[in-house]
Amino acid sequence: MPVNRATIAGAVAVVALAGLAAAGFVASRRHAAATSPGAAGVPGAQGGADDLLIGARTRGQADAPIVIYEVSDFECPFCRQFWAETLPHLESEYIQTGKARLTFINFPIRQLHPNAPAAHELAMCGAEQGRFWRLHDLLYSHQRDWAALPDPQPYFRGLADSVGMSQDSLKRCVASGHIRQLIAAEAQASYQAGVKSTPSFIVQGVLLAGTAPIEAFRPILDSIYAASGKRR
Repeated sequence: MPVNRATIAGAVAVVALAGLAAAGFVASRRHAAATSPGAAGVPGAQGGADDLLIGARTRGQADAPIVIYEVSDFECPFCRQFWAETLPHLESEYIQTGKARLTFINFPIRQLHPNAPAAHELAMCGAEQGRFWRLHDLLYSHQRDWAALPDPQPYFRGLADSVGMSQDSLKRCVASGHIRQLIAAEAQASYQAGVKSTPSFIVQGVLLAGTAPIEAFRPILDSIYAASGKRR
């Protein structure tokens, strides 16, 4: 995946991603609302946004002044690098302190990573059972184990078992196809908003492409936080 770092003014990106809530997911929203136990208790949950399981894949407080969208591919090695090296610092310095919240956006690139769509479907079906972040971490930590498998589904069922997911619910989720449609539409909206590679980050309407160490994020986030006038 490309890792060149570019900064593009793009408030339209946030509009496009936020607009997913009104982008024709009527069936998906109804299903999610009916089968998403405990989503309201997830930090960052905000009412109707949970119809797309936004709360279930958001870390941080709802009133955090900095909003970060992480556009990612579970099979992308550079996304794994961000997870392993940068996310822990973002978590401790900005998310846990109430300065920022982060929402995971699905962007599987099938042409490069053939097992990625199934990995995203597993994680999002897990989100319906309140297990998105546990699966998120397992998918990245074991990426090298499942990425090369000709059929990753048995491995993914094992991951589901390890986090206590209901296999029956997982089968129903996959069979219905509603999560698959949500992921595809979300990836398309992100692409139309300017995302062309993973990982990419949309921070307050600015698109940052490519993985980067925490040292690259700090001046951006600190500047936004200072401008917000908040003190924590």
